Amino acid sequence: MAGSKHFTENQFTIKEVIQNFSSWISYFISQWKILVLAGVVGAGLGAMVSIFKKPVFVATTSFVLEDGDSGGMGSMSGLASLVGVNLGSMGGTSGLFQGDNIMELYRSERMLDEALLSPFDENQLLIDRFIAFEEIDKKWASKVDIAEMDFSVPRENFTIAQDSVVKEVAQLVRENQLSVAKPDRKLTIIQVSVYSKDEAYAKVFNERLVENVNEFYRETKTKKTSENLSILQSQADSVRKILDESIGAFASATDRVPNANPLLSSATIETKKRQIDVQATGAVYEEVVKNLEIAKVNHRNNSPLIQIIDSPRFPLERSEIRLVKGMVYGGVILGMFAIAGLYFRRLYQKHVKES
Repeated sequence: MAGSKHFTENQFTIKEVIQNFSSWISYFISQWKILVLAGVVGAGLGAMVSIFKKPVFVATTSFVLEDGDSGGMGSMSGLASLVGVNLGSMGGTSGLFQGDNIMELYRSERMLDEALLSPFDENQLLIDRFIAFEEIDKKWASKVDIAEMDFSVPRENFTIAQDSVVKEVAQLVRENQLSVAKPDRKLTIIQVSVYSKDEAYAKVFNERLVENVNEFYRETKTKKTSENLSILQSQADSVRKILDESIGAFASATDRVPNANPLLSSATIETKKRQIDVQATGAVYEEVVKNLEIAKVNHRNNSPLIQIIDSPRFPLERSEIRLVKGMVYGGVILGMFAIAGLYFRRLYQKHVKES
């Protein structure tokens, strides 16, 4: 019975809940001056933020990643194997930058450094533009004298301090300004976005970054096929030169014995040797040319590698806090903090002081 009575005493009835809720409402209404003051101050702070906070511009490039005509090369490889040609060694690096790999390439330090050190205009580099509008030279004045640094000199002539500045700026861009994502994981479309307070910088940096990655990707993807193509072309030229020499030697041997006596076999030995040389060299040349043409097709199938869909254009999309929106948000946020403060103050007065 005692346990049952104790359980019953700790229950809340609907009436008690309503009374408690009404008590709190009455308390907050009694503190209306504080809440109104918090709302007004919050609205003022929100208005100040919307006025003084610079808008952020977004430059976006979207593109389709192409992996080459692997299906076509598969059927060609089957046909080539019938004549003894192995296309496996001529294949490109189609899996090298698929999916997330190329997205990480956009975030790599090398690509960001090259983009930052590329020209913004005739008189300024992108890194100089970034340092200027972000006021990095003032923020880091106690650590390094950026004003005395010349980032236009060749990279191999950079000092340790210059390399450190470029590395830190690239880190800031990677963390705060760069976004590389797929709108849909099922698609091969990739979007590269650059966020910045400087509209011109955002557009140019986005273009430079995409251009650098595009070129690096294309060169790397076709590097193996390009090397094979160069080797086969060199071999074809060498064999063709030998074939021409063999044809000339055969003609000279024939001219030396124009009307050979068929009863004297020794008189035609030199001519037959030269003829065999021509036939053998011709067969080798035919095979090399065959491989060369297949390598050319394979090389073409690996380009182009990136197809641009949309590129940034002025005016860029901008993200900013409007005046009315800032005032509403500021008033609501500071009002909620005021309500929370009044709530905890009353709990303190009710439970701590009374005890």
